[in-house]
Amino acid sequence: MGRAIPVAAPGCRHAISLSDGRIRLQEHAYRWPKWWGLQGSFLVCRLYKAAGFVYKLWKWCAARCFGGFGPLYLKPKTLDEAVSVLASTGGQILAGGTDFYPALGERLPRGNVVDITAVREIRGISREAGGIRIGGSTTWTEVIRALLPRCFDALKAAAREVGSVQIQNRGTVAGNLCNASPAADGVPPLLALDAVVELASAAGRRRLPLAEFLAGNRKTLRRPGEILTAVLVPLRIENAASAFLKLGARRYLVISISMVAAVVQPDDAGRVAEARVAVGSCSAKAQRLFELERALVGLPSKAGLGAAVRAEHLAGLSPIDDVRATADYRRDASLTLVQRALESCVGAP
Repeated sequence: MGRAIPVAAPGCRHAISLSDGRIRLQEHAYRWPKWWGLQGSFLVCRLYKAAGFVYKLWKWCAARCFGGFGPLYLKPKTLDEAVSVLASTGGQILAGGTDFYPALGERLPRGNVVDITAVREIRGISREAGGIRIGGSTTWTEVIRALLPRCFDALKAAAREVGSVQIQNRGTVAGNLCNASPAADGVPPLLALDAVVELASAAGRRRLPLAEFLAGNRKTLRRPGEILTAVLVPLRIENAASAFLKLGARRYLVISISMVAAVVQPDDAGRVAEARVAVGSCSAKAQRLFELERALVGLPSKAGLGAAVRAEHLAGLSPIDDVRATADYRRDASLTLVQRALESCVGAP
């Protein structure tokens, strides 16, 4: 077959040239007409601004000359390019890839793949008026290393539980949320922070509360053609204490049986002014315990706060029986974790 030589533009290697003169596009091989040359490959990969026209031209040429073509791998460099490509060609979004590739198993991707790892404008953490902006492509390692207010301690603790260090280096905040696993480590602490997600498409931008964005097990309200560009956290309680606790069958690299995030803000009199508690892995999506939060307000913000938690406060959860634990065990474990998280927030040993 000969040595494979890249012919596509850097970062857009969806095609390779073989020494016998053929072009291979993923698993299919085609014989290219001499008049097409390298210009066609560069045209497809680079002209994202005119993505709709380029895609239609490329599709017409491929149909006329080669009888069609397989899925494309596209790597835009800006957010405008990314949403333009998604609007015109569709496709699956590839960010960190830590969920994307395992989900494929031994199968090839179906449809086009739009790799957004080069879109720098949706990566990083910054302070905005009234809040913190976490770019969708920000990795969990970057969250851990960032200088953030005290109320983000629970999120940092959750970030350290996201797989291994290698996964934390690649996995993104947006990927964790869009994957929408009931056991997603990043969700409970962000729910407890009243986080809002920002979504961008060719039609514009919109914002949704994270609790509304997550629609169920592996389900979100992200529309086709939308990219989760940022998570926005208001700083109404930036000096509040926060904690994250996770229970699994072992200490590391484990899918949780239950996990809890808590935030407690005391007032000047040493009583709870505001409390937020979220539980994951015990429902189709992580849940806030609003009844418990209301019951905690006004109580002394000191050791013993966890004793105020009763089983009725967790009645809204709907845990299941699976290979990791029974529903009853999950409910009991969650009660204990909530109590311990609250005690941690008020400084109890």
